Amino acid sequence: MENNNIFGQPLIACSHEPLTGYFRDGCCNTDKTDQGVHTVCIVATEEFLAFSKAAGNDLSTPVPEWSFPGIKPGDKWCLCAIRFKEAYENNAAPKVILEATNEKTLEIVEMDVLIEHAYYTDKV
Repeated sequence: MENNNIFGQPLIACSHEPLTGYFRDGCCNTDKTDQGVHTVCIVATEEFLAFSKAAGNDLSTPVPEWSFPGIKPGDKWCLCAIRFKEAYENNAAPKVILEATNEKTLEIVEMDVLIEHAYYTDKV
């Protein structure tokens, strides 16, 4: 599967702990079967998780039967592009790892919004 990030480069991994992605391959890969468009690699925050739960998408509670560990602040996760846009419009958007965010996201979220929420690390 050849997916690119928002810069047109090969997509890098988002997270293997917890294991994320529509295909649970650690990357925000997508295809036609991914109706939720799980393409935005986020770094979860307390504020975002509270917003998401209040909006009807509880990402913090584990669901073992779906092999879903529950997301904690600081976890990286492939989020639905629509959910990210909704969080952004409600001032609750989490940070985004741009190189791990699928270019398909740009059909839903503008590039400057993603860049505005870019996650930077001190690691070189």
